[in-house]
Amino acid sequence: MSRKYEVNNVSVESILSWIRDGDVAIPEIQRPFVWDSTKVRDLIDSLYKGYPVGYLITWRNPDIRLKDGTKSSGKRILIDGQQRVTAMTAALMGMEVLDENYNKKSIKIAFNPLEERFEVLNTAIEKDPNWIKDISVFIKGEVNELKFVYDFCKEVPDIIDEILFKKIKKLTEIKHRVIGIIELSHSLDIETVTEIFIRINSKGVVLSQADFAMSKIAVNKEFNGYLIRKIIDYFCHMARNSSIVEAIRKNDPEFVQTDYFSKITWIAKEKQDLYVPTYSDVIRVAFTSQFHRGKLSDLVSLLSGRNFKTREYEKEIEEESFKTFEKGVLEFVNETNFKRYIMIVKSTGIIDKTLIRSQNVLNFGYILYLTLKTKGVDSNKIEKLVRKWLVLSLLTGRYSGSSESQFDYDIKKMLEDSFEVFIENEEKGQLSDAFWDNILVSRLDTSVRSSPYFSLFLISQIKSGDRGFLSKEIEVKHLIEERGDIHHIFPKKYLQKYNLGRGQYNQIANYVIMQSEINIKIKDKSPKIYFNLIKEDITNQKFSITGIENLEELKENMKENCIPESIFEMEVGDYEQFLNERRKLMAQKIKKYYFSL
Repeated sequence: MSRKYEVNNVSVESILSWIRDGDVAIPEIQRPFVWDSTKVRDLIDSLYKGYPVGYLITWRNPDIRLKDGTKSSGKRILIDGQQRVTAMTAALMGMEVLDENYNKKSIKIAFNPLEERFEVLNTAIEKDPNWIKDISVFIKGEVNELKFVYDFCKEVPDIIDEILFKKIKKLTEIKHRVIGIIELSHSLDIETVTEIFIRINSKGVVLSQADFAMSKIAVNKEFNGYLIRKIIDYFCHMARNSSIVEAIRKNDPEFVQTDYFSKITWIAKEKQDLYVPTYSDVIRVAFTSQFHRGKLSDLVSLLSGRNFKTREYEKEIEEESFKTFEKGVLEFVNETNFKRYIMIVKSTGIIDKTLIRSQNVLNFGYILYLTLKTKGVDSNKIEKLVRKWLVLSLLTGRYSGSSESQFDYDIKKMLEDSFEVFIENEEKGQLSDAFWDNILVSRLDTSVRSSPYFSLFLISQIKSGDRGFLSKEIEVKHLIEERGDIHHIFPKKYLQKYNLGRGQYNQIANYVIMQSEINIKIKDKSPKIYFNLIKEDITNQKFSITGIENLEELKENMKENCIPESIFEMEVGDYEQFLNERRKLMAQKIKKYYFSL
């Protein structure tokens, strides 16, 4: 039985040389250096005192079979310990690090040999002769120690040269301190590596399969992996913070000169926040749309050169996999593709991120769009199929569970059966009459405001151009865009007076989106009272509650908001009847909306 891992003790100097020589790669898994400088100081202090600083965990890439039959030894990927190793390279090697905003910064650690104390270099220490200003010059051997001791003792007569020599010797011995390395076998699958990582790491930090994929991408220089990593990383950061563009221009001029940079800067000017992808989203969409697989462990294997038939690792497969994956990433970040997909999503009625909480629904929608486009499907048909699939996925909670397995199943079946046939079959199987008449009605029986079914009701209203409850002109779309409020048809305070609990008065069938100023006028009146006040206003043309001018207009507004006409006579004793009636109306409205797509 092959060993799953090996445990070794390695000197700090060896680890730093591995980093310098590229034998161990720091993957920068979507997270620049985030440690506070004082944590760097504390790490160096622990190394100086010989205290343990925790294990590093590496995962060796498999050996790749070359064309001539020989094998190329795989690099180590640093799975856990990135921040510690980055801290050491900054403090001991004098390398600059990137902060969260992609600005380069130096972290200089000063040392007071009299007190044997470390501090982050600051203005006061700069002026204090008792401090060695930057310990890295000693670790790198850039200082003549005899001359330094002579000069230092002239400035600080309180210290004896022999003692100073000992302190500097102890300081330079930091590079000889040993750190435990747990090296995981390349033969382990991602699930096993993840399990080992969680068990060893006391923080219980969970690394996703996208993290492992990003590691594989980041360490590859031969086939542009490190550039692909930057495309993904920079694109996602710019989508969230446009100001990062200038930091990238300043700190990564080499990448800025590539065609890749010009292909992604457009995202910084985008104002939409409906679909703001993470690096995990980009990897998943790029992989599934190009390789027609859903499990990211397969991507890791392919990028390692895995031949699934022979179980060998081959250079040709590695090269082809990187080329295909790069194509997928560029298709994802393509301005035309991205903007057209967002337009399709919005044309569905999904105009705001609050309406769709499942990022994987959006991810698979983009996968479907890119795949259909690659297949040369007519653009009008693409729009229709993507719209249908987005809503069907929301209706059935398709990607709420094991989304990776579902992605794998869906993309393979779609290609096997043809997209139209597959979607049609899923529609017949999932959305029967029983679904619309019973299942959906029962799913609307909930007090969870974030329910996807209430969101679907609002989406159907947006698509239909419906007005807010009791609004004359203001549409549901406008209220959502301007962060309008969700209110209770049977007012909350009214129901509370009759001792109804939160789970009862907060039923989503009691919710509407409406103008706050109208809601304030209703206060805590029963529906019977405030609806009859509205009728009186219409008769007398006073409009004290709403601007609606006649009964036909009022009834049309009620229909748009699925309010049963029996509301005119309803009080607290009729509340359950109202909920049952409205759930059925909401379900039918969603059904009509779906089949109009």
